[in-house]
Amino acid sequence: MRWPTFKTRAFARWARKEGVTDRALLVAVTEMESGLVDARLGGGLFKKRVALPGGGKSGGARTIVAGNFRDRWIFLYGFAKNERGNIDQKEERDLKRIAGVMLELNWTALRQMLESGNLLEVKDG
Repeated sequence: MRWPTFKTRAFARWARKEGVTDRALLVAVTEMESGLVDARLGGGLFKKRVALPGGGKSGGARTIVAGNFRDRWIFLYGFAKNERGNIDQKEERDLKRIAGVMLELNWTALRQMLESGNLLEVKDG
C-alpha cells in the first residue's frame, strides 16, 4: 500500500527544474516501502535516488525524504549527483528537525499546508 506522498514547495521547484516527475517520486516511494532505501539517516529521514529524464538512477538525483512507514512520505530536498556528493552535517540536522515536525503534523495541519501551497500532493498522472 502506498501512503499519501507530498513535496514541499521548494522541493517542487527543484524537481520541476531538474525534470523529476511525480511518477518518478511515486516509484521511489514504492521502492522505499519495499525496503529499497539508499540510506536511513535517522529521525524519519531517508535518502533515495531517483532517475532523471534520459538517464538512470546511478547518475541521477538524490532526494531527502521524511517518512514514517505509517501514513505519509514528504520529499524535502533534492540535488543532482553531479552538483554535490551529499548533504553536510548541518543540513542533515536541520532536515531531521523539519522531518520530525512534518511527520507529527495532524491531518488538519497537513490540509492547511496543502491549501496554502506550502505542501503539494505528489500525484500519479
